[in-house]
Amino acid sequence: MGRSLKKGPYIDEKLLEKIKKTSRLGGEKKPIKSLSRRSKISPEFVGFTFLIHNGRKFTPAFITEDMVGHKLGEFAPTRIFRKHGGVTKVSLEKT
Repeated sequence: MGRSLKKGPYIDEKLLEKIKKTSRLGGEKKPIKSLSRRSKISPEFVGFTFLIHNGRKFTPAFITEDMVGHKLGEFAPTRIFRKHGGVTKVSLEKT
């Protein structure tokens, strides 16, 4: 179930402060580190690069207009898919 419309989307306060501080300073937009994977992406985030923590390292994600409304964690996968078991030369020889 989603969050109540009355409450609005969840955006971490520290994250908003960092965005406002960076936009006030103008100039160079350095990547913003974030541990808040649950924060929704708002239109103010467009054009910024976030370093989103995936549990092990920080993954860079440049925010575009298409990402508005999604959560930050969606763009930093936590699991790595290696491969499914396949047919190998050894398994072919046994049959």
